[in-house]
Amino acid sequence: MNGVTLSNVKKRGTKANSRKHRSVFLPGEDQPDMGAMKRFSTLFSSFRGKISKDRTGKEPDLPASTELSHVEEKAKEQRYASGQFFFEYLVVVRPKKTKDGIYEPQIIYQFPKKDGMVRFQKEEEEKTLKALTLFCFPEGVNWAPLSEYPSETFSFVLTDVDGTRKNGYCRRLLPDGKGARLPEAYCIISNLACFGLFSKIFDEVEQRRKFSMAMIYPFMQSLRESAFPAPGHTVNIKSFIPERGTEIISLTRPTDSWLEHVDFRTLFKCLSDEEVLQVFAATVLERRIIFIADELGTLSQVIHAVAVLLYPFIWQHTLISIVPEILIDVVMAPTPYLLGVQKSLADQATDQTELLVVDLSEGRKETFIKCMGDEDTILPHKLKDEIKQALSAKNEKSSLEELNRVVPEAFLPFFIKTVGHFAKYIVRKGKDQRGEFQRTNFCKAIESKSTRRFVKTFVQTQMFDLFIQEMEQRPASQDGTGLFDKKIAEYQKRMREKAKKN
Repeated sequence: MNGVTLSNVKKRGTKANSRKHRSVFLPGEDQPDMGAMKRFSTLFSSFRGKISKDRTGKEPDLPASTELSHVEEKAKEQRYASGQFFFEYLVVVRPKKTKDGIYEPQIIYQFPKKDGMVRFQKEEEEKTLKALTLFCFPEGVNWAPLSEYPSETFSFVLTDVDGTRKNGYCRRLLPDGKGARLPEAYCIISNLACFGLFSKIFDEVEQRRKFSMAMIYPFMQSLRESAFPAPGHTVNIKSFIPERGTEIISLTRPTDSWLEHVDFRTLFKCLSDEEVLQVFAATVLERRIIFIADELGTLSQVIHAVAVLLYPFIWQHTLISIVPEILIDVVMAPTPYLLGVQKSLADQATDQTELLVVDLSEGRKETFIKCMGDEDTILPHKLKDEIKQALSAKNEKSSLEELNRVVPEAFLPFFIKTVGHFAKYIVRKGKDQRGEFQRTNFCKAIESKSTRRFVKTFVQTQMFDLFIQEMEQRPASQDGTGLFDKKIAEYQKRMREKAKKN
């Protein structure tokens, strides 16, 4: 999802000319044909190159190809498709003091060890793992031994140059001991997106760490050999802990897969309903938005929650839930982004123009440090009030399950009422032919002037453009089968029944 080429991050210029191929790459790059899943592809590889450059003082060599043979790649795809692996690997990262007297994050433990790699594959693996250390400790080298440190859980997303997407889940904690000591970060890399499930896994890892690092290995081995459960299903892991004996640990995957990577509680704890709506409005129009907070978990949970509010649309631009200090120049990108920046780096991130800066910190003087000024007028007034009314069904004590019901029921109808008639305006010349979206007629069909004004702007966004492209290419036999289609049909049925009663 992220997509900034860091070597060019300080260049400024105009956006791409074509709306259809608007990219999150910076000026000077020619990447119009890359898909949405590749829009973050150069960030990770350029980040690794930046590390190499910083360490050697020279431009890094171009990486050798890491492509597997067709048979190897097919076998790998089948393993992940079958749900065989929960995760790719677990690494433990800890700051270590260098000769220069600074603390640099380094990997002290990796499971499993990847053997049998040829040289260039091993080199690429090492570059990837080195990059991960800086996502685990994005503050940079500003560390010192601590006597107290509350554990925190956060996540990030990486996409490599081939478009392969990986999810990073981290638990930072202070190991048991006496006196001042350094925190550790436990980082799981997985192709699977399920924050709640991996958070529970970290609870188990943390319990085992209290005894010894050695206790973590058999648990992670059992987990890796287990099949990732289908939505709504449970997997049971047998594990042993001293003083507790052998236990069965049950891990249940949420039924709604599109909600399994999000926790709405942090979003609504940090922001009022009105503030959430202003952030939502800016996000819908694909603006540049920076979130500021002290806690890494707050940043990652809020940004992922904001992105989910867009369902059934997908944020197509740069999304970095936690920006490492070494990447802070990404705030200068002229294209849309959702960025999470720690408060200690806020001064380096808020000197830009035309963006929304949201302070999530406790005790803040104001929530919106910077704004465009029109955020409260973007959404049609009537529909905005309907969202606020629906959100009133929650309260401060609402559970995660309650929020996962209330929040989608508040925001999804907004898109149903604004663009839910899209299917009527996709015209096909034949049953198996590609559809063609009638944009002008689609907008004219909206009776409300304020809603029509909003939709005319929204249809120019990349998220709507790519959504419609997918609908145009979807076989006619699949029309009406998606979750959004079904929600639209349910709404239209209610409207017909209401009209009959009146």
